Amino acid sequence: MSTRSLNRNLHAAKASKKDEFYTQLSDIEKELWHYTDHFKGKVVLCNCDDPRVSNFFHFFSHNFEKLGLKKLITTCYKNSQPDLFSKHESKKGIYLEYCGDKNQNRVPDPAEIGIHDLKGDGDFRSEECIELLKQADIVVTNPPFSLFREYVTHLADSGKKFLVIGNQGAISYPEIFSLIKHNKIWLGNSHPQKFVVPDDYELREIRSWRDEDGTNWRSLGNACWFTNMDIQKRHEELPLFVHYDAREFPEYDNYRAIEVTRFKTIPDDYDGIMGVPITFLEKYNPEQFEIVGSDYEVKLGLLPDLVKPDWEGKLDRGYVNGNRKFARLLIRKRQQAGK
Repeated sequence: MSTRSLNRNLHAAKASKKDEFYTQLSDIEKELWHYTDHFKGKVVLCNCDDPRVSNFFHFFSHNFEKLGLKKLITTCYKNSQPDLFSKHESKKGIYLEYCGDKNQNRVPDPAEIGIHDLKGDGDFRSEECIELLKQADIVVTNPPFSLFREYVTHLADSGKKFLVIGNQGAISYPEIFSLIKHNKIWLGNSHPQKFVVPDDYELREIRSWRDEDGTNWRSLGNACWFTNMDIQKRHEELPLFVHYDAREFPEYDNYRAIEVTRFKTIPDDYDGIMGVPITFLEKYNPEQFEIVGSDYEVKLGLLPDLVKPDWEGKLDRGYVNGNRKFARLLIRKRQQAGK
């Protein structure tokens, strides 16, 4: 093996170890019960899971009849050099199929679960995994964070419904933000707070620890769910109580928009463009607001009409009195009938 190939495999192994975040069953239950109406008669695919340890497989198999599922499929990725980072014995991927309880004991028994070998390693981009995706109606999983933008783009292009966990920072990825802006994906209801990580995970001074049972944990305070399935939250109107005052909501030095430091203080009587924190997406109702863009899109030159003609500085985030602000979404209220 060449030095270049070895380095490539080691980097892949390192990335894979960082991507091994196992979701708690309680976090899955907390989010999934908001979507029960979507699952009846549907085929669910979990295509980034080891079904032997996956709480996604546990949740769907044990609630198969309650959700009215048609079929559950889960696939497991195996790296071509598993001994570099994985304790699994097989070097190939597998997939499991479960079609419900057959012996009426309300438990998914091994005899009721079809176990199949994949020809390849189970990569979601492989032809055989794409064929499994074609069978599915809904995809639910915790995909590799390092491949998140490619994974979500892959799902969006497939036309499938999905609910996946990602880092909230992914909102700033151009591919992901474009989907959010055009109302093709949105944020879910809850935020998973901590994940189980492998025994050999490199514990850091903050956000990771080993409990008294020897389990390794990693906290991700900015993890969230991304979905394209409709939920009640998207139709709840954000109450607006604050009136516009130019002294409280100054215009940016470089943008034709005003600065709104907290989404809770969005003025109820301002119809122009406003810069709001990314946390606004937690309350975003597309019937109440329009996402015009982001400060990053201004920086890329995609929103030239928002740049003040006399601005001589670099295209960057918004400035107020020379002070650079944090990342902002640029929004405006929709004109509603009767108002």
